[in-house]
Amino acid sequence: MQFIYPEFLFALSVLAIPIIIHLFNFRRFKKIYFTNVRFLKEIKQDTQSRSRLKHLLVLLSRLLALTFLVFAFAQPFIPAKTNKVQSGTKRVSIYVDNSFSMDALGKNGSLLETAKKKAREIANAYKPSDEFQLLTSSFEGRHQRLVNRDEFFRILDEVKPTSSVHTFSEILQRQQDALFSDNKAKTTKTSYIVSDFQKSTFDLDQAKIDTAVQVSLVPITASTVNNLYIDTCFLSTPFVQINTPNELVVRIKNTGDNNAENIPLKLLINNSQKAIASISLNSHSTTEVKLNFTISESGWQRAQLNITDYPITFDDNFFFNFNVRNNLQVLSINGEQPSPALNAIFGNDTYFSLKNSNQNQIDYSAFASMQLIILNELNDYSSGLIQELKRYVTKGGSIFIIPSSNANISTYNNLFSELGISSFGQKISQQEKIDKIEAKHPLFTGVFEKGKSLPENLDLPVINSYFPIIKSSKSLSETVMRLSSGNSYLTSNQSGKGVIYVLASSLQPEDGSFSRHALFVPVLLRSALRGSSEVNIPLIIGQDHEFAISDTLVSSDNVFNLINVKEKFDIIPEGKIFNNTTLLSVHDQIKNAENYDLRTGNSIIAVESFNFNRKESDLSIYSTDELTEMSSRLGNSNINVIETEGKDLSHSIAQLNEGKRLWKYCIILVLVFLAIEILLIRFFRK
Repeated sequence: MQFIYPEFLFALSVLAIPIIIHLFNFRRFKKIYFTNVRFLKEIKQDTQSRSRLKHLLVLLSRLLALTFLVFAFAQPFIPAKTNKVQSGTKRVSIYVDNSFSMDALGKNGSLLETAKKKAREIANAYKPSDEFQLLTSSFEGRHQRLVNRDEFFRILDEVKPTSSVHTFSEILQRQQDALFSDNKAKTTKTSYIVSDFQKSTFDLDQAKIDTAVQVSLVPITASTVNNLYIDTCFLSTPFVQINTPNELVVRIKNTGDNNAENIPLKLLINNSQKAIASISLNSHSTTEVKLNFTISESGWQRAQLNITDYPITFDDNFFFNFNVRNNLQVLSINGEQPSPALNAIFGNDTYFSLKNSNQNQIDYSAFASMQLIILNELNDYSSGLIQELKRYVTKGGSIFIIPSSNANISTYNNLFSELGISSFGQKISQQEKIDKIEAKHPLFTGVFEKGKSLPENLDLPVINSYFPIIKSSKSLSETVMRLSSGNSYLTSNQSGKGVIYVLASSLQPEDGSFSRHALFVPVLLRSALRGSSEVNIPLIIGQDHEFAISDTLVSSDNVFNLINVKEKFDIIPEGKIFNNTTLLSVHDQIKNAENYDLRTGNSIIAVESFNFNRKESDLSIYSTDELTEMSSRLGNSNINVIETEGKDLSHSIAQLNEGKRLWKYCIILVLVFLAIEILLIRFFRK
């Protein structure tokens, strides 16, 4: 046991007062007259023994009453095991989790309101003169300063839900930055984390905890864990055609404890409902729902998926966009003559616009507007062309490489090295047949009958000579067509945001029959259609602060506006050019999930979709016992977990920080011993 104010213990000298009273006051005797003296001796003996016992009991009660009165002023306490009590001003940082997951309901309402109440109780455990920091998921600049308790309460009342999501290690680092904002080394520093402690964001093993900071975890638990949300979506085919049935695949997850029954799923495109479905989903499971829709006009399509779920609603809407083009631009860079086979494929369909260019007369500025660049039988590649192709595919372009029979392997491999894909080996001149096709690859979507394997006697092209494709462990390469020897004939390679298709032989008749085979047409058409109308990856609010425009450059005459009419939102994003790509920064100005038009003047350059972070959609949390076990396993004595269920944190925090205070018990004992003294004086004689 220790004392907060041990100097009051000098007052124990007052214990001499009842002893002096006992010595002088109780020795006075009264005369008692007896009618019969034969009882005198017996009465005298009995009276003296009773009087002596009474006096000793009264003295003891007075001494104990005064002793505990002095103790009450000295404020005794049993010190906490993990903390050392220090005098002076204390610094306290309290993080209140106001992310969207805190919209879940607990026993006393929303978790956010419960968290704010707990934060108030924590602050009340300290003195008004102590220094406080309120930190929320918003990471606002004004929350990085230390304030007094009254100012802390005022800021706490203003806390609202936010879409921002941060990990435990990021939060703790932010708190420690504020607690160590100056050199007050002797100041007690305490960090409190009031949160639901989701498994997706709690990275205790990554946190760097300063030994001078005591960290307390304050878990807030929801009554039930229920959430149904739209995870993502994608098109079944890599392109959308006007007035043609299209299929959208929507992935929906149920992270709750209850099954979802007959939940309506709606697809809206340009504010018009295009499809609806009813979904039922078991708890803790995922499903994919297919929606059929038709587009009647070209241009940018602003799409939205919607479900109805309560109480977590931030992830009930999913915004995305895609661009339906009037035609597709294809550029064929030819080594010598344009290919009759390529002209036959793209020249007979008005949807495609084929432009042939000699390798010595290339307009590099036209690359950005092309959906596919075909490198048709070039003998070699200049360094300038290699760099332009690398820039094009990094931005998301598609390249189809058809080697020349007389290819300079060295320059080809220089190109492949820059693009990060597999290389060519020395030419092999022997007849082989294509014997395996990856029918599930997007290049063959709709070519073969679904659900059935390819027939064994399928007539496939014969190849007379080819360049073996030597795969690299670093390349993201997939074999689409394979020769009987096991070598790849056609590969699909991911590079940057784009894709590169590499053919192992030329289209000349002496090198093989592929250009005359029925498979040649879908392979080339699908490679051009790839990415022509695919769903653009939505941006995440609070995480993606900038985005790229591949075919537009910022100039003095080019001012961009990011606009959403419904939200009455209009900003001018900051623009910069990096590697001939325009980067636009929004600097955390986007707060609502929506589709936003990027305009310059009256022209729509692009549509950007912003969604809330799905990281918080999985409501799996760590329980109090799990948090305690994790902190114990970490072996850090600076971490403790505070149980909040049915407790007033003001008392719990005071006891945690300063140990168990005993002054109240001392006051009670003072009153008890005073009462005993009164009872002894009044009733002992009877």
